[in-house]
Amino acid sequence: MITLALSKGRIFEETLPLLAAAGIEVSEDPEKSRKLILGTNRPDVRVVLVRATDVPTYVQHGGADIGVAGKDTLIEHGGANLYQPLDLKIAKCRMSVAVPSGFDYAGAVKRGARIRVATKYTSIASDHFANKGVHVDLIKLYGSMELAPLIGMADAIVDLVSTGNTLKANNLVEVEEIMQISSRLVVNQASLKLKRERIRQMIEAFESAIPA
Repeated sequence: MITLALSKGRIFEETLPLLAAAGIEVSEDPEKSRKLILGTNRPDVRVVLVRATDVPTYVQHGGADIGVAGKDTLIEHGGANLYQPLDLKIAKCRMSVAVPSGFDYAGAVKRGARIRVATKYTSIASDHFANKGVHVDLIKLYGSMELAPLIGMADAIVDLVSTGNTLKANNLVEVEEIMQISSRLVVNQASLKLKRERIRQMIEAFESAIPA
């Protein structure tokens, strides 16, 4: 059995064409089913639904043979013992710094001011500001990042940005792009040896279907 770890939402939807290229069709819609393990049209392949942040952990510890995870999640996880053969070029967005529209971010950086930053991506944020020589106090949050500057808890946020509409709706502006983000295929190292041929076939099928 090949077990594939996916998260609901955008990554799941954008992975479906890649699965189709490998001749795999998921039997149920995860948004309509309460099941956490979904069958496919192939008796030797199943899908497990987990939180996006847990995909690398499931793959690392053998709960899944392969998975699809965002570059942001893999950096925060550390990517230990994970083979990452493909950038699938799906679920694209960017990691950025955003501040309230009235906050002089450039001036604060130039003055060497200590900036309070709310984020759930503490490793990415820490590395980014350290490389710039900017002093920050990181505030770990797991959601609703935009709220922190609005109530005066933080001066800035580091978060994923797609359209920018959420920032605009909360009177925040993007002031710095940290990196481009897309989703990667990740493979358990032991599975790569024990189920090499079947996993290799899936990798090749995925690669042939990657968006240009």
